[in-house]
Amino acid sequence: MNLKLTLACGPYDRIDALAQKSVQIEGVDLHVETIQSPRELFDRVEKGEFQLTELSASEFISEMCGPGSRFVGLPVFPSKVFRHGFITINTQTGIQTPQDLAGRRIGVPLYTQTAAIWVRGILEDEYQVDLSQVRWIQGSVEQPGSHGDAHPPALLKPVNLENNETGRSLNDLLAAGKIDAIIGARLPPSLGKDPRIGRLFPDFREREKDYFRRTRIHPIMHLIAIDRSLHEAQPWLAKRLFKAFVAAKEQAWSNLSFSGAQKTMLPWLFADIAEVEDVFGADPWPYGLEANRPALTKLVDYMHQQNFISRRPNLEELFLVF
Repeated sequence: MNLKLTLACGPYDRIDALAQKSVQIEGVDLHVETIQSPRELFDRVEKGEFQLTELSASEFISEMCGPGSRFVGLPVFPSKVFRHGFITINTQTGIQTPQDLAGRRIGVPLYTQTAAIWVRGILEDEYQVDLSQVRWIQGSVEQPGSHGDAHPPALLKPVNLENNETGRSLNDLLAAGKIDAIIGARLPPSLGKDPRIGRLFPDFREREKDYFRRTRIHPIMHLIAIDRSLHEAQPWLAKRLFKAFVAAKEQAWSNLSFSGAQKTMLPWLFADIAEVEDVFGADPWPYGLEANRPALTKLVDYMHQQNFISRRPNLEELFLVF
């Protein structure tokens, strides 16, 4: 009898083949439950709902460096996002260079989210921005209140962080000049509509390509993980899952590249694919530990520098190796 499993993850094209069962896993009857909002998914994981799930990379690493996680990490990364384009500013506050962010009031959905860790790390690492005197305002970008119901581990050192209790969204505070910038995983909905809100790096795409060419880093946001008790009870499962995720991802890229019928509503899709292959090579979204070692090593470094973890673990402590 097949093992019945549910995978909880975002609605990604690289998961479609598993959801549609065009890629199957020997010995497993897999159901895919897609959840659009990562925060909603992670909050449900905290409540113990899933045994096979997408997880926040930073939350997983923090747990593994603390008391330990109830999950085992697969080197499968469904969410990777360059973050230069996710630094938005109020265009009327005199911010013209990255260094102008020093000492400002900066909004962030969650100080602890992986995207914010990457942005802070890149600002400090690539642009030598002093963030030590920044006042961080934490809350939802699109609406008043908090961003989900997260319960992240405490920081090893305190930061100047306050929750947004103004009754207004971070988007509205940015437009009004009450905060100077927003970083993190969500773009303010007024970007492109309100001239008071713009990007710190209007040329973000060229900067991100240059960053990848120099560092080989495509910033990792999320990973796939298996409940530890399930992994220990079914030690054969992890390798079969890994192979299936790779096959599903490869099928998605092949489908996207089929020029006979354009799969997405992107007018220059095939030109974009050619550009991506020029920058990344034949496999623009590799799984496995070695292909992602530069990004994972840098994320661990940033988490240590930003006082999320007290030590830098070896990546082999965090992920199964195939």
